Amino acid sequence: MTGDRPVIIAQISDLHCGSQYHIPSLATRVIDEINELGPDALIVTGDLTDMGFRQEFKVAQRLISRMQVERVMVLPGNHDSRNVGDLHFEEFFGSRSTEIIFDGVRVLGLDSSEPDLDNGRVGRQRYRWIEERFSEPEEFKIVALHHHLLPVPGTGRERNIVYDAGDLLRVLGGSGCNMVLCGHKHVPHVWRLEDMVIVNAGTACTHRLRGLTRASYNIIELYPDRIRVVLKHPFDEPEVVADFERELKRECVWQPHDEVAPAEPTS
Repeated sequence: MTGDRPVIIAQISDLHCGSQYHIPSLATRVIDEINELGPDALIVTGDLTDMGFRQEFKVAQRLISRMQVERVMVLPGNHDSRNVGDLHFEEFFGSRSTEIIFDGVRVLGLDSSEPDLDNGRVGRQRYRWIEERFSEPEEFKIVALHHHLLPVPGTGRERNIVYDAGDLLRVLGGSGCNMVLCGHKHVPHVWRLEDMVIVNAGTACTHRLRGLTRASYNIIELYPDRIRVVLKHPFDEPEVVADFERELKRECVWQPHDEVAPAEPTS
């Protein structure tokens, strides 16, 4: 974050390759727009496939590999964990929980999926890892996962947040987390919870849409003094949907969980 240029993160989600609702022309357009944008990082927050089959993962891998971005984080969603799809995910994309660090930004990617279930969970075994990785106060700290951390308007009455959302919010708040990126229910939305910005992405290239929503992805702009969230519909002009003053947290006041042994996240 130097000069006038922000750190730019593109967030796409819910590609659903293999679904009858996946639109290849939209996917091609998203690829072209991402390549023209040239973001510093690309984060894909899950549901790459529709049923977790190997051929669907191959299509998703080809699609994502066409985006010319140096740093790419890919996370699984509930659809990717169907039919033992986690094995194919690891073959094509590597670990299901991962980390990238660049330009004063640290992003932790968490696998919130459960085998053959639509609901999500992060789990206590990852809390210590989050706290330890976020112990550096000067960084801008981001967590990315598939499932919602907070309920999102227009997503119905079914359970759409991770089961351990309350405990996870406590861990993130105590660790100085600045931003959370989610996907899952195809409705873009932005919450600000105290000093933490929570950004949900829509579906990037399908017609699995709720109400009047349209296919979209997010562009996150991190300036030294502010955070902007830009909603981008393929083929349309970008729309700024959130613009917050930024306060970089100078102190990290987290308390380790003594009941959880320190360990890397289970993949």
